[in-house]
Amino acid sequence: MRIISGKNGGQIIKIPKKFKLRPTTDRSKEGIFNIISNYFNYENLIVLDLFSGTGNISYEFASRGTKNITVVDSNAKHIKFIKSQSKKFNYKFNIIKNDVFSYLKSCDNENFSYNIIFADPPYDLELKKYEAIINKIFKFKMLKIDGIIILEHSNKIELDSIKTFYMKRKYGGCFFSFFKNIIT
Repeated sequence: MRIISGKNGGQIIKIPKKFKLRPTTDRSKEGIFNIISNYFNYENLIVLDLFSGTGNISYEFASRGTKNITVVDSNAKHIKFIKSQSKKFNYKFNIIKNDVFSYLKSCDNENFSYNIIFADPPYDLELKKYEAIINKIFKFKMLKIDGIIILEHSNKIELDSIKTFYMKRKYGGCFFSFFKNIIT
């Protein structure tokens, strides 16, 4: 795995072999970050990275200048790895070890919103859980008015019918569905 762009662009991050993860590919990251750069200035972003795994997406945001990044993952080994890598690169993440669904429930009373919420749940997650993620984010007003949710998923998950759906992109075998606030 490597950081594609920014101050740490080209840096290789070695993932422990015992991690059973599929980090977002370089090709996918490049496509997603090209889209993001058309809408946002990285330095001003407030980012939430759900199901962080290795921290791959958070490193990319931080390398590009994002300073306010919250990382959520339930696996203690993943959290430890993210802490070590963020220290190595001098990234200051708000790192939370918690199940994503429990974390989202706890945001009910939170008065904080994000420009970008990126979620890369396990590919075997059922459709209703994807919908629950999106619904909780909007219910708890976790997304800024001009913000976007980016969900990475397999070709077996179809999210186009959700009211807040904006667009979908495919990079290799990865699909990314984008959601945004509907202004009424």
